[in-house]
Amino acid sequence: MHNDDAIVFVVDDNADVRTALKDLFDSVGLKTEVFGDTSDFLRRVPTQTTSCLILDVRLPGLSGIDFQAELTARRIDIPIIFITGHGDIPMTVKAMRAGAVEFLTKPIREQDLLDAVRIALDRDRTRREERMKSSELRTRFAALSPREQEVMMLITAGLLNKQVAGQLGVSEVTVKVHRHNVMKKLGAKSLAELVRIADLLGTHRSKTERGDSDPIDV
Repeated sequence: MHNDDAIVFVVDDNADVRTALKDLFDSVGLKTEVFGDTSDFLRRVPTQTTSCLILDVRLPGLSGIDFQAELTARRIDIPIIFITGHGDIPMTVKAMRAGAVEFLTKPIREQDLLDAVRIALDRDRTRREERMKSSELRTRFAALSPREQEVMMLITAGLLNKQVAGQLGVSEVTVKVHRHNVMKKLGAKSLAELVRIADLLGTHRSKTERGDSDPIDV
């Protein structure tokens, strides 16, 4: 299991369960933090480290399912693995539709739980990497000159260099220079990659937005 600095959080009101789960994760080199209730957990998060949450469905006060909804409302994005001794199909469906990684019924096979944790940590790691990449791209885009940003938006909307030049009132050579600079600064190796970056940044302009009703040859 690719552990790096990942943390497995456990929220369960049963002290024996908390101890057993911590011992299990310690045995495979996973850092674990356990909590007896959701309020203690909320005082700990958010974390900038790859993590997942093992959450008991039946807790005093707020149920695990309701707590999942509260985390969403608070914009705390953490993969959740539910564990319960009293699961049912409607409850499972509700949890999974809300984004839970797994819903395991006690007694739980250790390997099933470890597999679910691996999936959850991989999911969170990927999400964090994508968020970091998006943040870096937004910083790079903001560093472009206003004209470079404009050229990028027109190029990724499907206009040819000469069409961009005509719309901006500059030479085609100038457009090519701006286009080259944009691709270099954003690390795009092809037009297709530049379009994907524009989509990710939300800077892609549609044909209607650019005021062009004719089909474009690309």
